[in-house]
Amino acid sequence: MVNLMILSGLVLLICIISSKVFYKWGVPVLLVFIIIGMLFGSDGIGGIYFDNYDITYTLSSIALVFIMFYGGFCTEWKKAKSIAKPAITLSTLGVVITAGLTGLFCHYVLKTSMIEGLLLGCVVASTDAASVMSILRSRNLKLKHNIDTLVEFESGSNDPTAYMLTSIMIMLMTSSEPLGIGLFSMIFKQIVFGVLVGLILSKIAVYILRKVEFEIEGLYPIFIVAVALLSYAVCEYVGGNGYLSVFIAGISIGNSKIPHKKSLNHFLDGSSWIMQIMLFFMLGLLAFPSQILHVAVEGIAISLFLILIGRPIAVFLILTPFKIPLKEQAFISWVGLRGAASLVFAIYAVIGTSAMESDIFHIIFFVALFSVAIQGTLIPFFAKKLNLISEEEVKETKKLKDRIKDYIFEIKIGDNNKIAKNAIMDLDIPDEILIVMIKRNDKVIIPKGFTVIEPNDVMVLTSENKDVVDKFFQDIKV
Repeated sequence: MVNLMILSGLVLLICIISSKVFYKWGVPVLLVFIIIGMLFGSDGIGGIYFDNYDITYTLSSIALVFIMFYGGFCTEWKKAKSIAKPAITLSTLGVVITAGLTGLFCHYVLKTSMIEGLLLGCVVASTDAASVMSILRSRNLKLKHNIDTLVEFESGSNDPTAYMLTSIMIMLMTSSEPLGIGLFSMIFKQIVFGVLVGLILSKIAVYILRKVEFEIEGLYPIFIVAVALLSYAVCEYVGGNGYLSVFIAGISIGNSKIPHKKSLNHFLDGSSWIMQIMLFFMLGLLAFPSQILHVAVEGIAISLFLILIGRPIAVFLILTPFKIPLKEQAFISWVGLRGAASLVFAIYAVIGTSAMESDIFHIIFFVALFSVAIQGTLIPFFAKKLNLISEEEVKETKKLKDRIKDYIFEIKIGDNNKIAKNAIMDLDIPDEILIVMIKRNDKVIIPKGFTVIEPNDVMVLTSENKDVVDKFFQDIKV
């Protein structure tokens, strides 16, 4: 137990420190986590032998619940509303098109059976929310025409479709009886129960948060965790799509007026990152690099097909009717990263059927690694080349900085100044004035109530009322 705790602590620290180092080189941090997992694995320097698909699938599913719930929670519906139709169409019909095209490619080019090729296509059809959101936000990319919101919304909402398609293909591979009405019943329950359970639980949660005040503030995040887990588990229990339920619950709660939303957002952000580290590290640990080499040809072929043909065709067919410019479609196509979700669905496929000839997990692992490494690294480059980085944000920031100068004031404290040698809490400072910082001997001091003002200090103040500041300057002079 102690050894496991030591290992867990070291892994977290290594992941965090490594991400800080490689971030400067433009390497996606999630790629770092998965490589560290491989290094700790049986073929790496760590030598940890791990091949338990059942445990990995269980823990990965829990991790995806947190990641998808937070993805929905931080989605601003006011911004997403304008792009909801193309994003939802891309996350549903687009996934079906991508899966079908990739399945046909695997069958006719890679010579898999039709059913196995379509399973591969379904598993890898969705873009990965964790990878897309992590890269866009860590690189602080503000894109024109709400493109960043579109790709984030799409990547957060298309996993349920890929999960449903994967389930259908597994049923077709394992069932010895004609599915018929049973198949349509499953699809109906997946969608309807996924939506209803997410909405109902989220509305109940919002009502409780508004009406009930918890005595301990730390219970609010625990309450939200319980809602997220129940959204997934209850929906799966009744035959619905748990991932769809979780995402909808996240959107509904995140866009409602609830207390402590800011602290809840910080908690979910931290929880999401812990889950991403655990998820990508564990997937890296499960992979055997020696086996990846055996599927490199298939992995490269599927990766290039998805990047250059499959994803672009789906994006073009879906977004052209919405009159989205071609260069924006090209960028949206490029941002279709494959990652953790596809790997989790690959594990689901491995557990669900033994009728496959291909090593589906390592093939998808290679595709995900290739996608995050190549596509993920080049996202900022393509955004700049296609002139899609928003300049409005930069201009507004510059205007704000220029305006801020009008509200910032500095005063040097002389030896005989009235406030010298006094604590800030003892000063009669007008409410309209805020002490931002204190400069002392080339050092910056963050002011607190007990901070004592020393002679030769430079006080940096801010206020909307210049007259109040001028009067304060006059009053403190000797």
